[in-house]
Amino acid sequence: MESSAILELGRNAIMLTLNLALPVLLTAMLVGFLVGLFQALTQIQEQTLAFVPKVIAVLLVLSLMMPWMLSTMTEFMREVIQGIPGNLP
Repeated sequence: MESSAILELGRNAIMLTLNLALPVLLTAMLVGFLVGLFQALTQIQEQTLAFVPKVIAVLLVLSLMMPWMLSTMTEFMREVIQGIPGNLP
């Protein structure tokens, strides 16, 4: 297998990981920001108030995005496995 093919495969894997993680991470960041803003405005400094909404939002996004994530990962693995015979010496 050529080094350029390995580098391309690694780059595609990293991009896939970023694409799959982005919705979950953005949701956690947005909810954390909104809860932090709410806590700053009301001066409520309860730790569970910051944690529970993030967990609920992340679980909701994961449940909604899981079919897309699974099909994207399956398609990537199918392409990798189908590309194996062409790259063997």
